[in-house]
Amino acid sequence: MEWITMFFLQIIWQAVVTMNNFQMYRHIMSPGWSLGWTWAKKEVIWSMVGAQATEQGDCSKFKGNVPHCCQKNPTIVDLLPGVPYNQQFSNCCKGGVLAAWGQDPTAAVSAFQVSVGLAGTSNKTVKLPKNFTLLGPGPGYTCGPAKVVPSTVFLTSDRRRKTQALMTWNVTCTYSQFLARKNPSCCVSFSSFYNETITPCPTCACGCQNKHNCVKSNSKILQVKGINTPRKDNSPLLQCTHHMCPIRVHWHVKLNYKDYWRVKIAVTNFNYRMNHTLWSLVVQHPNLNNVTQVFSFDYKPLLPYESINDTGMFYGMKFYNDLLMEAGPLGNIQSELLLRKDKNTFTLKQGWAFPRKVYFNGDECMLPPPDTYPFLPSSAPNNLFALSTLICSLLFLLISLW
Repeated sequence: MEWITMFFLQIIWQAVVTMNNFQMYRHIMSPGWSLGWTWAKKEVIWSMVGAQATEQGDCSKFKGNVPHCCQKNPTIVDLLPGVPYNQQFSNCCKGGVLAAWGQDPTAAVSAFQVSVGLAGTSNKTVKLPKNFTLLGPGPGYTCGPAKVVPSTVFLTSDRRRKTQALMTWNVTCTYSQFLARKNPSCCVSFSSFYNETITPCPTCACGCQNKHNCVKSNSKILQVKGINTPRKDNSPLLQCTHHMCPIRVHWHVKLNYKDYWRVKIAVTNFNYRMNHTLWSLVVQHPNLNNVTQVFSFDYKPLLPYESINDTGMFYGMKFYNDLLMEAGPLGNIQSELLLRKDKNTFTLKQGWAFPRKVYFNGDECMLPPPDTYPFLPSSAPNNLFALSTLICSLLFLLISLW
């Protein structure tokens, strides 16, 4: 959920817009957010700090000073890092990238300042903008109407005096994976130490519409300069696989100790045109209520229901593995997870050791069908051991009688 706050500071209609990403495990990645709305009257944007409108529009009726944007439906984007200091604003200039609230709340905020003309002369004549839109960076967000809330209060630098904005309103935008794309963007495969069978991702798990444009891992086209450069429309260049997913998450049940069990997690990128900064992986499993140690990933439990602790978020360590590279030799990350057993629930039967749901960057991944999960081998060795024990007992009894 995105929360957009706009408030006017004074009669010259200088507004500050603040965007908060309250989604716990979905961030807005490069090329970043873009925010749009429709003016209620004939407002224009005279100037901006910390962001810019993508188009100026028709400002021919203005002589001398020309507004920054005269469009009825402006689209605003964040500035890139490194812009001159006089163009910066607090929490701006990150290229539109917003961290997930669960990863880094301080980086989950973006803000900019805008000076508005022809808006009215008082809070009674100012009309709220409408038809808010948010791309982050693609579709998926739906924004509600602006709602007036109590005016924002500010403290002076000496913290002895309070001032307040003339008006403040909020806009709430919610994300839906079904609106963002028709097919999943990731899939999950399974394996275990007790079965040689590897359960792969389902065939065409992410749709096979890109199957005719995919590239084999040994193709010479991958040596062409600029092959990894992203396109403006963010169209992928996928490695040819049976699942045709940009991301695959692999869950391997590695070891079974007396009081603990161990899992290896690997995430592989199959898109040659996209790397993933600030990636996150969310897993739902009943034994995540007793995580002992996580190796090489950061981990945070998520508690959507206070009484149930079965969901956790994994993400990269800063400056170590918080970047998942594009497809190729470096396009994977992995970690291991040590969990303490609950003797009342732990079992390796019927696929209990595998996750119930998996999300990558906030989007749910497709799991294999349950009947294809790696299963425990037959109990023949146990029966053979029992039979040999019985034979030894009978022999011992016969010897005793003899």
